[in-house]
Amino acid sequence: MSDVYEKCPVLENDYYLLRFVEHKDVPFLLRVYSDEKSVPLFNSDNCHGDDFYYNSYKCMEEAVNYWIDEYERKSFVRWSVISKKRDEVIGTIEVFQRRSNDDFNQCGLLRMDLRSDYETENCIENLLSILIAPIYKLFECQIIATKAIPLAGERRKALEKMNFQWTDHKLVGHDGTEYENYWILLK
Repeated sequence: MSDVYEKCPVLENDYYLLRFVEHKDVPFLLRVYSDEKSVPLFNSDNCHGDDFYYNSYKCMEEAVNYWIDEYERKSFVRWSVISKKRDEVIGTIEVFQRRSNDDFNQCGLLRMDLRSDYETENCIENLLSILIAPIYKLFECQIIATKAIPLAGERRKALEKMNFQWTDHKLVGHDGTEYENYWILLK
């Protein structure tokens, strides 16, 4: 694995900045993770039953602490997504190299959790344009996989525009549960 777990890089374009999640993000993230329009679009596959709906400061703070602990264990990276226009955190992005016995082995698994007013084709396309090249390098993978359910129309449009392809392959969880609605991009 590369040094992404030694020093988390800051990634950005003219519109968004991605930096490692911090405790000071909790109030902003609470708006994201208590947004009932957004939560159904989050990828909670293989997350031990967590649906990522957090409606209290304490729950959000515990989630951020967990994300920081998992980074220190070299499990995944969780970036905060900052809108440069509004200078506020509008979501998070998680990426890790998945090791498994299914078709998603050694892929860069990308999870994008955005507040509903940012769940737009343009925003998602902008964020993907920041992430794609670094994911291949930082997570030493040849495939990027992300989930987009049918309800996530704007996300699916952005994925198509960025050349992701829907796959009928299932991601198999720790307990054998099969998950669908994945899109992949080959290097």
